[in-house]
This record gives sequence, structure tokens and C-alpha cells, in this order.
Amino acid sequence: WMGYFLLYESMLDTVLLARDRYLSPNGKIFPDTATMVISTIEDGDYKEDKLSFWDNVYGFKMSAIKDAAMHEPLVDTVESRVVNASQCVFKTIDIMTVTKADLNFSVPFEISIMRDDYVHAFISWFDIEFRACHKPVRFSTGPFAKYTHWKQTVFYTPNTLTVCKGDTIKGTIDCAPNAENPRDLDITIDYQLTGKEESSEDRMVFRMC
Repeated sequence: WMGYFLLYESMLDTVLLARDRYLSPNGKIFPDTATMVISTIEDGDYKEDKLSFWDNVYGFKMSAIKDAAMHEPLVDTVESRVVNASQCVFKTIDIMTVTKADLNFSVPFEISIMRDDYVHAFISWFDIEFRACHKPVRFSTGPFAKYTHWKQTVFYTPNTLTVCKGDTIKGTIDCAPNAENPRDLDITIDYQLTGKEESSEDRMVFRMC
């Protein structure tokens, strides 16, 4: 049931339906816990290759496609060396108790920059736990772990942020199934950067489809 960004395609809804209808009072669900994480990355070369490409396609300006691409998260493998901020768990899901309504959420986050660098995107991944096992088991889909099918989800910022070690980025993440197609996700990231070199804020609206 785990999709990209954990919740893409709303497959968890089916698990919750089966749980509520068929799980015995002392029953277990595996896995039983998921945590969603956010950080930032320096990704200038890749962003230039994937997005700025549309500014000049063999002499044709196709910036309309670039604008559309900016509003769709990128699912890809990210190298751990480009992660330049602390990791913030912004959502923990207990599969035994979570409701469908809980999967429509607005939550805060706060991360700290670890080195002087540039931020080109936010990055998100999820960790999975089997806490009910006699010996708890977990795995991560993050950039510091082994490759998984789910890779990581990248949300490019409209502008490059100049950051210094110790700078803080605070914000909120809103996530909900799309009204027209609930398999898609509407994701909004509001952020405020308070830094030594730059202070800025923005709202980024994405549709994961």
C-alpha cells in the first residue's frame, strides 16, 4: 500500500477499510508505523538539466512546460552528499489507529542548515517500522539508506536560496487527496528562511499525479 511520498495513490485507504472490517480485537498489522521526513538539498546541476532545459529546446522557448513541471514533485534517487539540512519528522502514522481523515493534514516543520550552501529543493522520504514483531524491524527510503523502489520525492523551489550553517527554515506542509482524482495528492509547502545572508518566504503548490 505504500506509494511514493508514502501516500500517493491513496492505497492506504484500502488497508484501513480492511482493518476496520476484518481485524480481530487482538490482531496485528504489518508494518504498523510510518514516519514522513523532510530536509533540503543542493541540486543545481540536476535542476538545470531537468527544468531550465525547457527555456530553450533546440531554439524553441517552451517555458509553459517548465512552469507545469515546477508544480509536479520529482521522484528520483538523491545522493546523500547533497542533503544540507537536518531531518524533521513532520508526520507519524500509526496504522492501527489512523483514520482516513487523518491523511488530510497540515503540519509544521523546522529544519536547520548544516553548512554554507545553496538550497534548490526540499526533499521528503519515509521510514517504515514493524514494531509489533518480537524483534522490531525497520527500513528507510531515505538517501542515507539502501536504494528502494520508492526513491525520494523532490520539491523544487522557484528560486535558489543562499544559506549558511545554522540558518533555520520553518514552515508547514499541507497534504490531501486531489478532489477530482483522489489517487493524486495536492501538496503545499509554505516556508520561511531566516538566514545570515538571506531571509525569504514562499508558498509552493504541487500536484503529485
